[in-house]
Amino acid sequence: MQTAQLGTLEVSRIGLGAMTMAGTYTSEGGLDHDESIRTIRRAIDLGVTHIDTAEIYGPFLSEEIVGRAVAGRRDPVVIATKFGLVSHRHGADAVPGATDSRPASIRAAVEGSLRRLGTDRIDLYYQHRVDRTTPIEETAQAVADLIAEGKVLHFGLSEASPDTIRRAHAVQSVTALQTEYSLWTRDVEAEILPLLRELGIGFVPYSPLGHGLLTGQIRSADDFADDDWRKRNPRFVGDNFRRNLALVDTVTAIGAEIGATPAQTALAWILTRGRDIAPIPGTRRVSRVEENTAAEAIELSPDQIRRLDALQPAAGERHDEANFASIDR
Repeated sequence: MQTAQLGTLEVSRIGLGAMTMAGTYTSEGGLDHDESIRTIRRAIDLGVTHIDTAEIYGPFLSEEIVGRAVAGRRDPVVIATKFGLVSHRHGADAVPGATDSRPASIRAAVEGSLRRLGTDRIDLYYQHRVDRTTPIEETAQAVADLIAEGKVLHFGLSEASPDTIRRAHAVQSVTALQTEYSLWTRDVEAEILPLLRELGIGFVPYSPLGHGLLTGQIRSADDFADDDWRKRNPRFVGDNFRRNLALVDTVTAIGAEIGATPAQTALAWILTRGRDIAPIPGTRRVSRVEENTAAEAIELSPDQIRRLDALQPAAGERHDEANFASIDR
């Protein structure tokens, strides 16, 4: 597999998101940790070097699975994980869901992540969400201290505004920004992507398959379990959902022209956006990781790219009000 450049960090063009291995999408059936481990190892066999997780996934479960999967194969792998959505107010006394990026909490968080991942360093350490109670300069300096100690190699931000990115970068070079981006979520193109390129920061799109919709496998929101958060997401509800299925139908038709699945077509489109972009489609299934990684070899024609570029973004906000409240805008 070819590589992408995130600042000074080289990763595979397509990575693997490990969030679903902790059960985020409940409609996809029960968890099978052995299958998740096989999925990670199969991804590595296929040339994936970029594995993304976070302490809040589970919480802690996803990191443990990644640690087990990469045991004995650590050196070729770029492990990215995140802090900031678990408060470590009293060291090991963790409070999941509490935004906390104070230096003491970050230090406790990194020790826990290192232990669960079974490693002596984290290649890319993201602030998961901006903590409005802690100046970003303090957070960046705390990560800079961990970099100086060798426990962290690179600093990242997730869902950060342009002002936050600039302020953090002035204290400690930011290697990558992680934010939602796909054929149905293109907000970053107006201001964020130009800023990242100005500063030499790479971009890691999460949910590059539109929370599963761009796989073409979801045709009714009624199929979601009651505790699946997508059932309340504005894009999966009512008229918005019906309009968004039309977007999927177009992606499916374009993919059929070259023998590609909708998911492969959507990922191939993202790869046309630049060599400083490295999407991390998430899955806990071997078959899916094989499908997703095959997108790297797909070549879209100029006409197909033009038609995909012309698609209207999804109908509806990408989050409900509660989830938007945690995003730095």
